[in-house]
Amino acid sequence: MGQVIPLESVVDGQKIRWFNISLLLWSFLAMFADGYDISVMPFAGKAFTHLWHVGQGDLTPVLTASSYGVLLGAALLGWVGDRYGRKPAILLASVIYGVTTLAVLGGFGLWQTVALRFLTGIGIGGLMPNTIALNSEIAPKRLRATLVVLMFTGITLGSSAPGLVAAWLLPHYGWPALFVLGGSVPLIVAACLTFTLPESIKFLSLDPARRQACLRLARRMRPDLALADDTVLSVPQVMPSPGSGLAQLLGREFRWITLMLWVCFAMTLMAQYFLNTWMPLLYGTELPPKDAALAASLYHVGGTVGGLLISVLLDRFGFTVIAVLFVIAVPAIAVIGVAPASYALLAPLSMLAGFTVLGAQFGNNAASGLIYPTTFRSKAVGWALSIGRLGAIVGPTVGGMLIKRHWSMQQLFLAASVPMVVGAVAALVLVRLSWKRVGELRISDVPVGSRAG
Repeated sequence: MGQVIPLESVVDGQKIRWFNISLLLWSFLAMFADGYDISVMPFAGKAFTHLWHVGQGDLTPVLTASSYGVLLGAALLGWVGDRYGRKPAILLASVIYGVTTLAVLGGFGLWQTVALRFLTGIGIGGLMPNTIALNSEIAPKRLRATLVVLMFTGITLGSSAPGLVAAWLLPHYGWPALFVLGGSVPLIVAACLTFTLPESIKFLSLDPARRQACLRLARRMRPDLALADDTVLSVPQVMPSPGSGLAQLLGREFRWITLMLWVCFAMTLMAQYFLNTWMPLLYGTELPPKDAALAASLYHVGGTVGGLLISVLLDRFGFTVIAVLFVIAVPAIAVIGVAPASYALLAPLSMLAGFTVLGAQFGNNAASGLIYPTTFRSKAVGWALSIGRLGAIVGPTVGGMLIKRHWSMQQLFLAASVPMVVGAVAALVLVRLSWKRVGELRISDVPVGSRAG
């Protein structure tokens, strides 16, 4: 047997090289396309009300269908990622949501489009847990949360793109322009990922038959090391989590962390999808179409800024900074409803709401990718995202019901702030559970028999 080198030391000893930057950029592009397709439908909402002869409140099924798909896709393709690899799951997810987004161009009716958006959601949901897991398992420990959050800012910038496309292309090319871009870009990205995306080195290490593939990837990650063909990359022996499926996530060691994290996911996504779904249409009743689209897009720009803040502070302060964003989000959302209807006021308020709500969600995503072991990391993140989608479904559904009841702008945005109150409580409980630093959250790295925090 040749030299024995701990796999963790190979991963954590990396200097940031082109390998890491390339992974970050390609993951960012995949998430950008994902974010675009998540948010594209509301910007075509007005055109579809005329096409299908329905009211705004009647669009709820087509606006929430992708969230139902994500509910299934995150868990299902999370399992695929743990079983067959992060890379195959990412490619499959990208193809699914790219093809089904293009299919909307067929000009189908309301319920056929609902079915297509459900399938789109399966792909969207499957991409997220696997990109989080892949980047978590390749990044060095000292920059793990930072790189995961930076990768995930792609989804927020992607979510802002439909508003820009709607503002500039919709008047000239109509609603099909939104879906041409939304379907073609992920397919192009998927073709590129086939050749550029690595597999997770920690996933490869789980299978002794893939030792040489693991070694080849280690050489790409660490060109500064001389790794002979007989080098053994050792993996620490950890006590396997009892049971399978949910039993692993809700066992004694993970139970309260998992439950509180699920509440944080559900509440953030409830507020996020309430705002993401109805903000463009609500602004459209008060502002000219171009101003409404741009003001709504700035919500996602603010979220990108919040993600960048999280990327800097999360490694240092852990879940505390996420709890702070939850608390600030409550007044940040509520104040939108009482502001005078002008672009000059709604634009910065949209940015502030995005900064807090999406910033908190960035933190949730990064934390979920750090606290579980490699053997079921994609599945755990997938379940968190799936539970979160319950909130993503409830948010816009309740919004549609309240709009049908003719609630005022003030009442609607006050209602949108309520989930962040509940989320703030759950986040503070997680802080109380000694979640003081991200490094301490990584239960998967704790030696057998010890406890985190």
